[in-house]
Formats: sequence, structure tokens, C-alpha cells
Amino acid sequence: MHYPRSVGEFQAWFRTDADCLDYLAWLRWPAGFVCPACGHVGGWRLGDGRFMCSGCGGRTSVTAGTIFDRTRTPLTIWFTACWLLATGKDGISALSLKRTLEIGSYQTAWAMLHRLRSVLVSPGRDRLAGMVEVDETYIGGEEPGLRGGRARGKKLLIGIAVEIREPKGLGRCRMGPLPDASGASLHAFVRAHVEPGARVITDGWQGYRGLEKLGYVHERRSQRAARAGGGGPRRSTTRRAPGRLAG
Repeated sequence: MHYPRSVGEFQAWFRTDADCLDYLAWLRWPAGFVCPACGHVGGWRLGDGRFMCSGCGGRTSVTAGTIFDRTRTPLTIWFTACWLLATGKDGISALSLKRTLEIGSYQTAWAMLHRLRSVLVSPGRDRLAGMVEVDETYIGGEEPGLRGGRARGKKLLIGIAVEIREPKGLGRCRMGPLPDASGASLHAFVRAHVEPGARVITDGWQGYRGLEKLGYVHERRSQRAARAGGGGPRRSTTRRAPGRLAG
């Protein structure tokens, strides 16, 4: 796709909302307008920016069915948010987006980022297969008044599944929030992200017991024994939450 190569080029391309609409129309209908209702090729743009089909007379907007549909935020702001999200090495937070683009409220900035992130995931994507290492960890720093890694506080528990390539290397990765580290939650995460029949490698945490009954080849590896013997499982794909080391 024809894409801006620099910040200067981006600013030159998308100075107004009309520029953004033209770009979206080119991406959606590179060979000319195609009616989404009847499939007829050909039509014209109306004064309000919508397109009218020359076949059935239907009217549609270039933003219909997209994350920009019926938004009150200018497309220039949307496009800049897209650019910041795509080019930032560490991503961008809602608070940073609000400050950078001078968006009226934090809630608006958060909703924009939520929409952008939602389209980065293919709803029909395949589940992981082959040899998959599964683990979970808390995301969040230390909090005063909490002792031990099992004290959740404001931290978020995240499940992580990674394909292991042989003889070495990593494949695809899946992550998702977990309500807790119980068997029900961990089993649901594995079933959602890993194909039955896969070889699932976990540590000795009791919440992973029973995966073989769900159609997986379950291999439990003791991290404590591996460290004592200098071998065993490959290094964990996540940073272990304190207090969750299994024997």
C-alpha cells in the first residue's frame, strides 16, 4: 500500500478531513466506487460526501462499516492517532494520546485507542498448534501494603501462550486477561488459543491439571528441578510472578 514514509509526508498528505476521505475511498475502492448493497460498479459523490450508486441509487459513506463510522472526532485526529500507534516503538497510552492531540477527554482518547486496537486482531485467526508453552504473570508494579506475589492488588493477571519452534525459535503468541489462576480460567484460556492435539508445556501449577482431558498432550515441567539440575525446560516465556514458583 502507498504509505507515508515520514512525519512530514504524513502531514502533507492529510491536512484536512477531505484528504483523509479521499485516501479511505482509494483504499476501499481502488478501481472506483463499488456499491456495497448491490455490487454495481459506478456512481458519484454527493455534496455531503457520501456516494450514490448509479445502479440501485443506494447511498453510502466511505467510512460506513469502519472504525471511523459516525465518529464526531475529526478524521485528521483519527489519522494522527493511527500514525502514532503504528510508529511508536512502545505504543501509546490514552493519557499520552489525549495530551499529544489535545483531545477533550481521557474517555474519548481511550475509546479511540480501543477501536484501533480492536481491528489489529483478526477475528478468524487460527489457534496455536504444535508445541506451545503456556504461562501466566501479573502485570503491574509493586504496591505498598501488599505482601507476596499472590496478593493481586491492582495488578492484572495475563495468560500467555507461545509456539515453540524446533530446533529453536518462537512462533506466534497469544495473550489475554485472566480473572484468576484457577483451573477453570486457565483451561478456558488454553481452549480459546490452542488447537486440541497440541503439545502444551506448563509448569507444575495445579491450575493446569486436566488439560489432557481436553484433548491436549500436557507436559508439566518443574522449574525448581530445572534450576537445580541446570537443565530441564527452556527458559520461561514470561516473567514469573513472585510466589508462583511451582515445585
